[in-house]
Amino acid sequence: MSPLDLLDLDELLGDEERDVRSLVRRVVDDRVRPHIAEWYERGEVPVRELSLEFGKLGLLGMHLEGYGCAGASAVQYGLACMELEAADSGVRSLVSVQGSLAMYAIWRYGSEEQKQRWLPGMAAGELIGCFGLTEPDHGSDPGNMATRARRDGDGWVLHGGKMWITNAPVADVAVVWARADEGVVGFAVPTDTPGFSVREVKMKLSLRASATGEITLDDVRLPESARLPQARGLKAPLSCLTEARFGIIWGSLGAARDCLETAIAYATSREQFGRPIAGFQLTQAKLADMALELQKGYLLALHLGRRSDAAGLRPEQVSVGKLNNVREAIRIARECRTILGANGISGEYPVLRHANNLESVLTYEGTSEVHQLVIGQKLTGLNAFGG
Repeated sequence: MSPLDLLDLDELLGDEERDVRSLVRRVVDDRVRPHIAEWYERGEVPVRELSLEFGKLGLLGMHLEGYGCAGASAVQYGLACMELEAADSGVRSLVSVQGSLAMYAIWRYGSEEQKQRWLPGMAAGELIGCFGLTEPDHGSDPGNMATRARRDGDGWVLHGGKMWITNAPVADVAVVWARADEGVVGFAVPTDTPGFSVREVKMKLSLRASATGEITLDDVRLPESARLPQARGLKAPLSCLTEARFGIIWGSLGAARDCLETAIAYATSREQFGRPIAGFQLTQAKLADMALELQKGYLLALHLGRRSDAAGLRPEQVSVGKLNNVREAIRIARECRTILGANGISGEYPVLRHANNLESVLTYEGTSEVHQLVIGQKLTGLNAFGG
């Protein structure tokens, strides 16, 4: 049985939610699973081809309204993320960065002209976006970003750099955050603008089926119309991160579920000492504990999704979900690898690939320590960041 069938959790979903999940699972099974091990091995992924495929399904910016977006519920979006990451975290990252970071930033903080220019093409997968916040020396501390934006006549000049930017090597538009005299400001930057360049990051041991780049901004000149007019201060990019973290809460469960399903199938067919290893008490104890944590993570994700649809989420609530579900997912992946023994390190099985990917998921969109401090601040009323 599937681990999520243990508590009949499907009964908590509506027909439309199950339909979305089934559709995404079917497309992932057809378009991603047959190739993902090879993409991971080569360190390449056909971003544009997948984006067009996902755009046809309405998966890009699917939780946004208008401009060609599907206007799906938070739970539907979460279920889609779970199925995408059951194939690979890099594939889910492609969708999350496109929809919850780049598109959301323009949708929430952009002008009507910017929305019309970028969002329909991004929703269709014809245009690719990336989100430039993290810097080589400022990861968890974006408030001290070194990238600068200075006014120059009627326009702006950007100078600096961004690091670990998903989709950057293939992006058509980059949402870039910089510090100006008036505080943090955001820009929708066409990537063919003179002075904008990207170096693809190739030497990765995680998220290999994902396009990652380092952005260099060498006096990039932009008109005032490129600035996101509604973005004022650091709260703007941080709100985008909150959007993206919601998808991770669900996506990490997909990776964990895929590992556990693989381990159960392996353990029931692999024989040692004259019987399947699933028949040994230690193996069953491992499987039972992992299934328990998967159910709890799913119930947490579903609760947050229902609350998001009803009233929205506070940042600390998203931190609870991200901290718990990614932490438990990586533990499940590592434990499943022990059940597979030496086969656990083989690319023929997805387990160690998921575990390696989750090492990145554990860190990006806020490290575990950052989320612990967000929760701690809410509990105590005291800010421990930098302390």
